Amino acid sequence: MPETAASKPRQFAIFGHPVAHSLSPRIHQAFARQSGIAIDYHLIDVAAPQLAAALDRFAAAGGAGANITLPNKEAAFALCAARSDRAARAGSVNTLTRVNGRWHGDNTDGAGLVRDLTERHRFDLRGRRTLVLGAGGAARGVVPALLDAGIAELVIVNRSPERADALADALGDPQRAHARYWDDLGTLGEFDLLINATSAGRAGGRLELPFSLIGPRALAVDLNYGEIAVPFLAWAESGGCRKLSDGLGMLVEQAAESFAIWTGKRPTTDAIHAELVQQAKALHSAD
Repeated sequence: MPETAASKPRQFAIFGHPVAHSLSPRIHQAFARQSGIAIDYHLIDVAAPQLAAALDRFAAAGGAGANITLPNKEAAFALCAARSDRAARAGSVNTLTRVNGRWHGDNTDGAGLVRDLTERHRFDLRGRRTLVLGAGGAARGVVPALLDAGIAELVIVNRSPERADALADALGDPQRAHARYWDDLGTLGEFDLLINATSAGRAGGRLELPFSLIGPRALAVDLNYGEIAVPFLAWAESGGCRKLSDGLGMLVEQAAESFAIWTGKRPTTDAIHAELVQQAKALHSAD
C-alpha cells in the first residue's frame, strides 16, 4: 500500500556532537514531502562513547534509520551487524538502517561528493591529481569513491601521520594512493583537486598551507559547510583558486542517497540545494 501523508510517520534521526546546526532535518523533510512519505526526523546530540546506548534507545522508540555525523562515523561502523561494501572500504558509516532488529551500515558520503562534483559542478574527476587533508571519518567516507571515479593520484596528509598511513594502506591501491607528512606540503607540487576533510574550522582554527599546492585550474572543496568552511576556501581564493565549493552540495546528495536506501525512492535535489544556497547567501549578507 502506498504511503500517504496520513500514514504513521517513520522515525529517523541524525546523531552527532554538536548537531544543533545540522541541516539534515530540513533536507529530509523536503525529500519526504516530494516523495509523499510521512517522516519525523530528529536531532540527537551524542558523542561516540554514548552512541551505542543512544542508538538502542532510538531503536526501542521505533527508529527506522539514522544519519551519523562527526565525531561518530567510525564508532557507528563498529556497532553494525552488517555493512555495505563501500562502508567496509571506508571503515566508517554515515547511514544506518534498522533491519530485523539490527543496524545495517552504509556510507553515502563518497557517492554524494562525486555526484555533486561531476553533476552540479561539471568537474571531470578522471585523471585528476588530488590532495585530501585529514584522515578521519570524513576523509574515509569519500576517498574510495574518488578512486572509483578515476582520479590519477590521491595524496593523503594528516597531522597524525599514522592515521594517513593507515588510510592509504586500507585503500589497497599503492599505485595511486599515498600518505605524506604535513611538513612535506610545501614540496608536493600542484593539485587539480584539493579537499579539506579536517574539522579545523570548527574551533575557529586555520590551516597553514602553501599556495604552491594550487594548480592552475584547481577546484578547492571543503567537506564542511557554512562558517566552518570559510578559512580553507578563503585560503584557496587568496592563492588564486577560482573554483570553490563548500560541503553543502555533498550534504544534499549524500542525504538523497540515504533517503533512497531507507525508502526506495530517490528524490531530486536541485530545489532544496538552491534554497539552502540562497539562505546561506542571505545570512552572509546580513553579517
